[in-house]
Amino acid sequence: MNELDFEKPIIELEKKIAELKKFSESKKIDLSIEIKRLEEKLETIRHNIFENLTPWQRVQIARHPLRPYTLDYINIIMNDFIEFHGDRLFGDDKAIVGGFALLEKTKVCVLGHQKGRDTKENIYRNFGCAHPEGYRKALRLMQMAEKFKIPVIVFIDTPGAYPGIGAEERGQAHSIAYNLREMVMLKTPIVVVVIGEGGSGGALGMGVGDRILMLENSYYSVISPEGCAAILWRDRSKASESAEALRLTAEDLLELGIIDEVLAEPLGGAHRNPEEVAETIKKAIKRHLKELCEVPLEELLAQRYRKYRRIGVWKE
Repeated sequence: MNELDFEKPIIELEKKIAELKKFSESKKIDLSIEIKRLEEKLETIRHNIFENLTPWQRVQIARHPLRPYTLDYINIIMNDFIEFHGDRLFGDDKAIVGGFALLEKTKVCVLGHQKGRDTKENIYRNFGCAHPEGYRKALRLMQMAEKFKIPVIVFIDTPGAYPGIGAEERGQAHSIAYNLREMVMLKTPIVVVVIGEGGSGGALGMGVGDRILMLENSYYSVISPEGCAAILWRDRSKASESAEALRLTAEDLLELGIIDEVLAEPLGGAHRNPEEVAETIKKAIKRHLKELCEVPLEELLAQRYRKYRRIGVWKE
């Protein structure tokens, strides 16, 4: 089942309404008044739940298995996508997809983490956890975009970089750190959109940009709630408390000045209406790219530098 614990009252009422409608049709009995009353009750419950979500509940929605992934958004909002493969050093990382496409008439370089829909695909995509070759592939494409003066769009959706021995042996930390440095100096506009999970250096390794946007039910954090709970309390079951303490929601990060815009989702999450969310993302990307492309290159790089220097600076 794909239902979340806090969604159970909604799911149960939806099933009850569906059963009542089926019974009404099969027995030729008019139950429209009862059905309408239950539908009104359903709408009230839905609003009460989804308009008062806790940080941990938002994390759960960000991880929903039906939530749209990078390739879903590329297929909906872009045309003529040509995927590129390999880092020219080791191999091709399936956890990161990237290539070039058209956003209406604008040529763009588009990159993102890609998860799978089932066990087989998740193993193929390594659950969206990138290896060093994935970050090198991403940088190779970004530098190609820089060469041809093409803006870069990045979709972030990963629980974190892959922490296995092989990845460490091939330079995981170096690849992420190198990307951070190079992206700060990349001579083309960069728009980053966090569409689901934004976990640790795995997200940040592709997350440096002139504009950072987040979907309403995504999260962006230095560590996962479970990882934080395991370190602080030695108890992963305290993930809800750590999610609260980490200030990882889109609203929190907007308030802290780390991101630039929160993008609204349909009630219940992006998986409820992927086309609507894709259109919201498309409009936001076009608006920000238009602004960024009008900024002289030297000023663009200076603004990007100042943006990241301000993060973590506090006044008392």
